[in-house]
Amino acid sequence: MLEKMSDFFENRLEGYDEHMRTNVDDEGEFYAFTAAQLPQIAGAKILDLGCGTGLELEDYFALNPDAQVTGIDLCRPMLEALAGKFPDKDLRLVCASYFDEPIEKEHYDAAVSVESLHHFTKEQKIPLYRKLCAGLKEKGYFILTDYFADHQEREDYFQRELIRLKKEQGISDNDFYHYDTPLTVANETDALLQAGFAQVEVMNQWENTYTLKAVK
Repeated sequence: MLEKMSDFFENRLEGYDEHMRTNVDDEGEFYAFTAAQLPQIAGAKILDLGCGTGLELEDYFALNPDAQVTGIDLCRPMLEALAGKFPDKDLRLVCASYFDEPIEKEHYDAAVSVESLHHFTKEQKIPLYRKLCAGLKEKGYFILTDYFADHQEREDYFQRELIRLKKEQGISDNDFYHYDTPLTVANETDALLQAGFAQVEVMNQWENTYTLKAVK
């Protein structure tokens, strides 16, 4: 049975960090690599989409302890766990959907998202990325580390399966349910470019996990 997105992560909060640190292939590399791509100037303003318990922020605050981070996530208990990790950091946490939450224009030096956006379609992402691009300062950038489909047929299969499961369970399209629907890198790149980013570059790859950098 599909679970609502917030319920899925709340139900797995206990042991979540340990699971991600020990059972996800190459996690030790991609969280640290992602953090290293973010600005290291004091007071850098960072937006984290789907921040969860802040695994990438553990590495980032070690590099830039004076960063100002805004994190958005649907799961309140995960945000509470994140706040408990960094009581002395400049951290603003918002319990909301990043699709709905306003983003102040030209405010952030960079944005980041790790293993969150592979649950959504290209059509859903383009308006989000347009809003995100507008929220970045001139020459600001977005670091996306996520799981991607290795070919178009695989992407299409995931989308069909989600539609089938929702229909079987009578689920409305207005709610977010946890099911992986990763895009191909090519389609993700196209979504970012359509949203207004000037350049998208593949920075690194670990099997089906990639880090992309989209520059405003």
